[in-house]
Amino acid sequence: MGTQAPSTPPESYDISSKSQKEKSVDDWLPITSSRDAKWWYSAFHNVTAMVGAGVLSLPYAMSELGWGPGIVILILSWIITLYTLWQMVEMHEMVPGKRFDRYHELGQHAFGDKLGLWIVVPQQLVVEVSVDIVYMVTGGQSLKKFHDLVCPSCKSIKQTYFIMIFASVHFVLSQLPNFNSISGVSLAAAVMSLSYSTIAWGASVDKGKQENVEYGYKSSSTAGTVFGFLSALGNVAFAYAGHNVVLEIQATIPSTPQKPSKKAMWKGVIVAYIVVALCYFPVALVGYWAFGNGVQDNILLSLDKPRWLIAAANMMVVIHVIGSYQIYAMPVFDMMETVLVKKLHFPPGLMLRLIARSVYVALTMFIGITFPFFGALLSFFGGLAYAPTSYYLPCIIWLLIYKPKVGSLSWIANWICIILGVLLMILAPIGGLRQIILEAKTYKFYS
Repeated sequence: MGTQAPSTPPESYDISSKSQKEKSVDDWLPITSSRDAKWWYSAFHNVTAMVGAGVLSLPYAMSELGWGPGIVILILSWIITLYTLWQMVEMHEMVPGKRFDRYHELGQHAFGDKLGLWIVVPQQLVVEVSVDIVYMVTGGQSLKKFHDLVCPSCKSIKQTYFIMIFASVHFVLSQLPNFNSISGVSLAAAVMSLSYSTIAWGASVDKGKQENVEYGYKSSSTAGTVFGFLSALGNVAFAYAGHNVVLEIQATIPSTPQKPSKKAMWKGVIVAYIVVALCYFPVALVGYWAFGNGVQDNILLSLDKPRWLIAAANMMVVIHVIGSYQIYAMPVFDMMETVLVKKLHFPPGLMLRLIARSVYVALTMFIGITFPFFGALLSFFGGLAYAPTSYYLPCIIWLLIYKPKVGSLSWIANWICIILGVLLMILAPIGGLRQIILEAKTYKFYS
């Protein structure tokens, strides 16, 4: 693509330069403790990270975007994020003998030690923590929907309690030490995401095109239409937020000079992106075709029959977001434990892990209970943090390190991604902020 490999003196694969103490800490930290993952681990970890419950809001995003712009934006996002994901896979081991196991390590290599941390870590943390809070709410909502569908005559239970039930699972699962230890949970989550996506569009086909369906913009005012359009851009950006954990996933794959990790990782990414397309495009297009601009922000809410199938789909969502929560939490756990052990000199061990991770789960649960309209923040955060880390930050790092020739295909492709990503980052939060203000006006805390 018109690029040269960065000219860095080769280093050996020997890690004897690290002290024994540093090595023992690295062997304990969740990202670097296990490097025996297979290529298919990469496939289902990436599916679990990418295909969040955001897929169920894509028909609603289509209703705000319209047929033409909606299809173009979905396809463009798929192509751009696959390209930037490929860049990150390639850059994982671009310095011979060294692996960039974490997104911020790649940022530090490109921007310098201090600036790289300040550019990458805040954005990565905003993405990972906000996704986990959204999944707390989504898990609670789906549990409540399952309960209400299975037992319509039962006494109504507040959503708050369902969020607590969902959180209780994570107090246990968060103690699993690393990515490879959650591979079973992640595989179940990936299967569930494909299953409930298929139910969502299959049930929409079965229900058929509704009477008096309308495909025009739902807002009667021009301002409402524009803000809705911008908000939908953020929802699409949220749907492609898997880049924040890709280097951390690749870090678990073994690597030698003869068989670098990027080969196995890329194989898994291709499989994952085919699954992403099979989930996203049918749900978005068929859901919008069936319900038009009357579709609800979660397609499963627009589908009420057959009741048992929609109840099953909601339970599948619960299982999926359990896996997704853990995938996004693992890099946060790694950052927390790195600071606690390396900077604050706490002894690594079971007690540190138990307290630190339980505090994180409790915090995301508390925020999820306090702001259950957090879904409205998706488009706000979707533009503000998800767009940079998925759409254009990898391109900036690529240009800085590989320095492709001006006017080459690589140079042009990267600048197109950067311009589109920056536009997304500026425009999407505007629509999201308006939505938050509208919802906050009528909201009562802990109601």
